Amino acid sequence: MAQRLPTLITDHTVLPAIAAPMFLVSGTELVTAACLAGVIGAFPTPNARSAEILDAWMRSIVDILAAAQARNPAQRIAPWAANIIVHRSNTRLQADLDLVIKHRAPIVITALGSPAAVIEAVHSYGGIVLADVNSVAFAAKAAKTGADGLVLVASGAGGHTGHTTAFAFVDAVRQFWDGIVVLGGGISTGRSIRAAQALGADLAYMGTRFIATDESLAAAEYKAMITEASAEDLVLTAAFTGVPATMLRPSIVLAGLDPDTLAAKTTIDFDQPQSGSKAWKDIWSAGQGVGAIRSVQPVAALVAELRREYRQALAEERANPWATDIIKGGSDDLTQ
Repeated sequence: MAQRLPTLITDHTVLPAIAAPMFLVSGTELVTAACLAGVIGAFPTPNARSAEILDAWMRSIVDILAAAQARNPAQRIAPWAANIIVHRSNTRLQADLDLVIKHRAPIVITALGSPAAVIEAVHSYGGIVLADVNSVAFAAKAAKTGADGLVLVASGAGGHTGHTTAFAFVDAVRQFWDGIVVLGGGISTGRSIRAAQALGADLAYMGTRFIATDESLAAAEYKAMITEASAEDLVLTAAFTGVPATMLRPSIVLAGLDPDTLAAKTTIDFDQPQSGSKAWKDIWSAGQGVGAIRSVQPVAALVAELRREYRQALAEERANPWATDIIKGGSDDLTQ
C-alpha cells in the first residue's frame, strides 16, 4: 500500500482507525479517550449546543491531550478531529470554523456538502481536511476541491449512509484518487479494519462500535439497545432529516412511530439539530456491524480488543498459502 498518510497520523496512532463523529454521542470524553488509546477521536461540532460551549470543548480536548503527552512523551496520542456540517442550512458554519481555526484542529471532517468552504482556512495552519461523501459522484466532486482525503460512507453505515458496497466504492474512487481514503460502513472489528485496508483504504471509520462505550454521551438505554441489536433491527429512512439514514427500529417504536409507515421528509434542515423541535434527535442510529457488539466497555479496553483482532488478522494473512506463494515470488502462470 502506498504511504499516503502523514506522520501526524502514522506516528501517533496504534490502529488505522477513526472513532467516527456521531450526533449526540461523541463528546469531549469520548474524543480524548479515543486519542489517548491511540485512535483518532472525532465529534460533530453541533454536539456542543452553542459556539461558547464548543469553544470550551475544544479547549478541554487540547489541554487534556497536551497534559497527557507532557506526562508521558513516549505515549502515542492520536490527533483529534472536528466534524463540520457544511450544508447551507447550517447557520453555525462560520462560527464553528472560526473555533476550528482558533484551536487548530489537526483534522477537519466535512459532511453534507462541498469541503471547499473550509479547505483554505484549515490548510492555513497545517490542518488536514477529509471530505465525507456517500457516492462516487460526490467523491469525484470533492476530489477536485483540494481536500486531503475522502471519507467513503458505504452501504451499511449507521446514521446518514451510502448505497454503494465498500468493494465497489473503493475500487471506483481509486480510479481517480490517490490521496487518503477512509472507509466506513459496518466496520466493527479489528479484522474488518484490516479488510478495509485490503480493499485499498488507508483508515477505517468506526462509529457504531464506539456508541457502547463508557465514555460516549449515549443514553444507557441506547447503549443497551446497541448490545442487543442485530442488522435485522435496522431501518433505512429519510423520514427524520430528509437524508437516508440507518436507524434502530426499536428506538422508532419507543418514540411512538411505526417504522413501516414512515414518510420521507421533503426538506433537509441541519440548523440547530439539538433544538426541542427536532423530534428525530431521540431516534437512535446504528450501522450493520451492530451485531458484533455485545457489551459496554471503556474505550481503552475496546481499542485493546481491536488491536488483538487486527494482529490476528495479520497473522492469518502471513499463514495464507496463496499470500505465501506470492510473497516468495510464485509464478503468475496459472497453468503451472
